[in-house]
Amino acid sequence: MLDERAKTLLKTLVERYIADGQPVGSRTLSRASGLELSPATIRNVMADLEELGLIASPHTSAGRIPTARGYRLFVDTMLTAQPLGADAAPPEAVLPPDQPQRVIANAAQLLSNLSSFVGVVTAPRKSSVFHHIEFMRLSEKRVLVIIVAPDGDVQNRVIFTAQDYTQAQLVEASNYLTAHYAGLTIEQVRERLKTEVDALRGEIAALMQAAVQAGSEAMADSQEQVVISGERNLLTVQDLASDMGSLRKLFDLFEQKTQLMRLLDVSSRAEGVRIYIGGESMVVPYEELSVVSAPYVVDGRVVGTLGVIGPTRMAYDRMIQIVDITSRLVSNALSAK
Repeated sequence: MLDERAKTLLKTLVERYIADGQPVGSRTLSRASGLELSPATIRNVMADLEELGLIASPHTSAGRIPTARGYRLFVDTMLTAQPLGADAAPPEAVLPPDQPQRVIANAAQLLSNLSSFVGVVTAPRKSSVFHHIEFMRLSEKRVLVIIVAPDGDVQNRVIFTAQDYTQAQLVEASNYLTAHYAGLTIEQVRERLKTEVDALRGEIAALMQAAVQAGSEAMADSQEQVVISGERNLLTVQDLASDMGSLRKLFDLFEQKTQLMRLLDVSSRAEGVRIYIGGESMVVPYEELSVVSAPYVVDGRVVGTLGVIGPTRMAYDRMIQIVDITSRLVSNALSAK
């Protein structure tokens, strides 16, 4: 536990370092903190903070800089940022209703422009509920499965069957599936089939199980999408530009996207804005980077996540507002009918 004097000095140090990017010395702290303390007292408090791992001393300077742990304490206990509503967004923050893909691309660019860092947005998760299923015979033991969602979205998948089916058999299976399972999710259909498969004719049961598997794969493929904007902004960040090795790893991360999807998926299960500092996320495992993220909703349901990736030396209060505002703008744009 830190006493109030140590908290004030740590808060002042973090704020000065975020603003100036220079290690903060005891003289600057004395002036900026407003505390009537002697230089010796400030040096003693700084030594205590360093021993706790909250600040560190670069070799080239007598001043101190925050560590990831110091930023964490600052964000959790000293930050006074107030999330704003979409109506308080800056004039350039506009996301008109449009096709979902365009809203997501515009949101990633907006996050990048407002933050001057990297904007990331996951595409809305599509409902796995189906409205209608059709089977079409392509050739012997090759069947096209057409899955139509309630919103009209269509997923196609080719399956290979153990036996050859006539088109009449395929129509029978399609009619049965649509009549008995329409309106359920693919996973609900899978569970129902486990208990009802004995009551179905063997060939139809096998065909429907193959269709459900194809449906699961099609839905999974359609959901693995993350849009990234502003990667090149990191090349101009003073804290990162000197370490080309870390930058290269980071650009590999953006290229592969799988790990980012995992991080954003975790964020979507939390309410409000989440902040990962340094290597905390284990997905962006770099001491010099932080991620500020938030879920967005459509019709009251969380369907995706967005966020900003930038250096640990970022104005967290501003990033929280940018991410919070953008999540509300995306929610509004996608909910507009």
